[in-house]
Amino acid sequence: MDEQLQTDHGASDGPLLFGRVLDGHGGARPVGWAEAQAWHPAAPGEVLWVHLNRTVPGVQEWLEGALNIPEPTAELLTSNETRPRAFREGHTLVATLRGINFNPGAEPEDMVSMQLWSDGVRVVTLRRSPLQTPRDTVVELDVGHGPADAGALVTSLTEHMIARMSRSVVDMNDHIDALEGEELHLSMLETITTIRRNCLALKRFMGPQHVALESIVRDAPHWFEEHDRREIAESIDRLHRYLEDIDTSKESAVVLQDELRARSLARSERTSSIFAAIAVIFLPLTFVTGLLGINVGGIPGAHHADAFWIVVAVCLGIFGMQLMLFWKWRWL
Repeated sequence: MDEQLQTDHGASDGPLLFGRVLDGHGGARPVGWAEAQAWHPAAPGEVLWVHLNRTVPGVQEWLEGALNIPEPTAELLTSNETRPRAFREGHTLVATLRGINFNPGAEPEDMVSMQLWSDGVRVVTLRRSPLQTPRDTVVELDVGHGPADAGALVTSLTEHMIARMSRSVVDMNDHIDALEGEELHLSMLETITTIRRNCLALKRFMGPQHVALESIVRDAPHWFEEHDRREIAESIDRLHRYLEDIDTSKESAVVLQDELRARSLARSERTSSIFAAIAVIFLPLTFVTGLLGINVGGIPGAHHADAFWIVVAVCLGIFGMQLMLFWKWRWL
């Protein structure tokens, strides 16, 4: 998680989770919160990236005072409004993106938001809950193979976020394939329902993200170069394929669910038919025995030595005749 990447200046450095100054060649050096607040480019191509915990008091004030971000935009960057969106504000880019929550105990539909602001020289990312996407990019920077400028940094964050989405999509597809290859039974119904719920949740959040990325490609600031637009377009195409896979998984889950319900209904109807047949078989037999068992005088054969066996024979005859009729009528 990104808490593991706290700046070298201490375990607690204000709202800063980590900070890097990109050198323009794929590498970066760490910076603390004090240096980040007073930072100015010392060489051509340098870009400051700070990843902040937006729940720490004073973040909005710093955004407004140090970066001259308008109050409505600063409120958006620090609010709990997490629906994916992106827009251009002058020469800056503002975006809210959502990634899969892989934190322990989290469900795939518990997505985590990341707000982003950049003017081409500074990139500020903010989050509330731990998010692994920034960690992937900062690791690349620390080994010297990361993004070289602000546009490439935004592209890298987007690519890693969408790449991590593939893990949940592939997992759901694998679950569906495994269920389709097994003998269906009612215990699968809960698993299938969970898959459908996850598909709906992912589709609900990934759909708006698709629109947000298209907004970046269409109306990004001038510092967002053409190759960055192409990279974002590739991410959009990959996200579109994931959305199609989610639709396929959802439809497959519906088919499995319908088949399970149909089998359960058929099994219930079969059981009901058996009980009905048993009831019909024993109804006349019960009538005969009940009639002969009434406690009144004049019961035929009451004093006959073989009366019991005669009644048994009559009952067996009725039973046999019923079986023949049921077989003829295809009730059995």
